[in-house]
Amino acid sequence: MSDLIAKTAIDRRLAEIISPVIEDLGFELVRIRLQGGKTSTLQIMADRPEGGINVDDCGDISTAVSAVLDVEDPLEEAYHLEVSSPGIDRPLTRLKDFATFEGYEVRLETNEQIDGRKRFKGTLAGVEGDEVLLNIEEAGETHTIGLNFDWLSDAKLVLTDELIAEMLRQKKDAGVQIEHLDETDFDEIETEAGEDNADAKE
Repeated sequence: MSDLIAKTAIDRRLAEIISPVIEDLGFELVRIRLQGGKTSTLQIMADRPEGGINVDDCGDISTAVSAVLDVEDPLEEAYHLEVSSPGIDRPLTRLKDFATFEGYEVRLETNEQIDGRKRFKGTLAGVEGDEVLLNIEEAGETHTIGLNFDWLSDAKLVLTDELIAEMLRQKKDAGVQIEHLDETDFDEIETEAGEDNADAKE
């Protein structure tokens, strides 16, 4: 079984290098993407195992990851490093994520068409073995379907009031002052490759 944390070969190589560093700090790697452009951007999403990560945490991760990438030097070209929280409507990249967010709405995409479709929207009903269970509405009735985790190419939570309330609770538990909460504060920490200091992106 493969997860959705890293899709390409270079992403998987980078994940192998970065994951232990992030885990040593008490966090988990949620997703990693190397995006091309005039200057490549290495995007890292991280979170606490129990949920809730703040902007200072992202800065700590950025500093630690920059240091190990300077040593390992897996990228030949210059790049920008961005570290962010998963956001409220977060991607689901590991089988355990679908169990954690059981009861929340989700959008799923599959690699191949299943019964004539590749996109599914419904309420997560947990996992059973290697299958993600999804409650979907059809003709006014609710049906539960099972999608093998390896069939999935993308999965993301749908923004709902219930989800917002849960994410705000996690942020509060992580020490974020909810009354001054600005979601953009948690979007990115950006550094130039090779820099030791991380600055919050305004």
